[in-house]
Amino acid sequence: MIPGDGSAYFDALGGEWDRLRENFYPDEVRDRAIEVAGVGPDRVAVDLGAGTGFLTRGLVERGLRVIAVDSSQVMLDALRERFPDRGLVDCRVGDANRIPVTDGAVDASLANMVLHHVEVPARMIREMARIIRPGGRVVVTDLDTHEHEFLRTEQHDRWMGFERDDVRRWFREAGLTDVTVEDLGPQCLATSCDDHAAVVGIFVASGTTPLSI
Repeated sequence: MIPGDGSAYFDALGGEWDRLRENFYPDEVRDRAIEVAGVGPDRVAVDLGAGTGFLTRGLVERGLRVIAVDSSQVMLDALRERFPDRGLVDCRVGDANRIPVTDGAVDASLANMVLHHVEVPARMIREMARIIRPGGRVVVTDLDTHEHEFLRTEQHDRWMGFERDDVRRWFREAGLTDVTVEDLGPQCLATSCDDHAAVVGIFVASGTTPLSI
């Protein structure tokens, strides 16, 4: 994750994140995000807010090389144990304000459930666009707007989801074309400490870096 003020929270989760993630959303979220990215074998993708490797695993299984970026060293250590071949996964400590990747270096940049943790969502999308080669894709999966306050207080969410029109605008302002924001299908499920249940829609947003003229 890219946790902002919740860094200690995500460090503490460590290896428990996978179990918790399974309760939040299914593998279909990953599969759809990678499908939308449209990248095949021998390409390079960034997994921003990689955590313990939910998206990374799917990308590697499809023959891609992955730069896994996360602000939590604990999370990256858990990810590195799963992918010891450094030719497949390059782990880098960094955040959404300045992704540790040079301009136009990769074919796709993906972020799953990261946008609602960052301070300035539009800045994250601009950074994701910066590192993409012409014709590459930016893909973000995240939550629709909701009113479940416990997700902010207990799970350190900065944003209570997003309006899809706002997400479209941020993608276009980042210079991306062919922008779409679609319903992903599955919903995010969460339960508070006092057993309050939240069911929140998930969207997948994507855009393409313009081809050089």
